[in-house]
Amino acid sequence: MRRTSFADMSCSIARTLELLGDWWTFLIVREAFFGSRKFGEFERALGIAPNVLTQRLTKLVEGGILVVEATSASGKALSYRLSPKGRDLFPVLVAMLQWGDKHASAPKGPPVRIVARRTGQEIAPMVLRSANGEPLDVSEVMPVPGPGAGNAVRQRMTEIAERFAARQAKLD
Repeated sequence: MRRTSFADMSCSIARTLELLGDWWTFLIVREAFFGSRKFGEFERALGIAPNVLTQRLTKLVEGGILVVEATSASGKALSYRLSPKGRDLFPVLVAMLQWGDKHASAPKGPPVRIVARRTGQEIAPMVLRSANGEPLDVSEVMPVPGPGAGNAVRQRMTEIAERFAARQAKLD
């Protein structure tokens, strides 16, 4: 059964899910960050069926997240590496890892830690920050229309702002 396409939705999350919205895709990207480059490396690390891996790698290349390079003169041996667009997913993966460590951890604790290469020190927890660097809680932010918002999104953001205002008025 074919799922609904999110490609034309006016939502950055939906459009991201169009590219990355199945579990294998993020695991393939994780393995690329961990240094996997060849088809067999991804296949061994993930235990993924070759046909599924082929489909996901193709989609990641078409989406500009991975770049494919021939590593043999015949062009049959291929290598995959993260593009700059793919490298921009690293904070997303770290946030998912940290969320999982906190809310869906393995019985013996986190199976992987992310550390700074230079120091070996574990990285700090991901934190949402304002433009001036101040840490923010989810209760301190709200969505507003962006430059690409159409009328439907603008209307929805107005409704959300009204709902936030009504809740705040109850608290005051």
